[in-house]
Amino acid sequence: MEITGKIKSIGQTSSYGSNGFTKREIVVTTEEQYPQPISVEFVKDKCSLLDEFSVGQDVTIGINLRGREWVNPQGETKYFNSVQGWRIQKSNETQTNQKEASVQAQTVPADDDLPF
Repeated sequence: MEITGKIKSIGQTSSYGSNGFTKREIVVTTEEQYPQPISVEFVKDKCSLLDEFSVGQDVTIGINLRGREWVNPQGETKYFNSVQGWRIQKSNETQTNQKEASVQAQTVPADDDLPF
């Protein structure tokens, strides 16, 4: 899945626990009839992907939806969802890559076009 929009904010990398777990959040505002601010978290080695980006840039983020179940001390089950990013690139780079792939697909001869 992907989210495309304009970067609204980029957080600092935060460390949790003694195991070295790190997380960094970015908020992207979608560009649709009703724009939505979507928070996406990058974890572990993916945190550094955000170093090249700044507020105001148009980006496309590859995401995975994650869910967790938790039982509180009273025995009630709660569910939590998160949006986890694994790739980010400037939106114009995404469009350029798609156009290049389209051109390459058009230049590959079909089986019917072979001269033998």
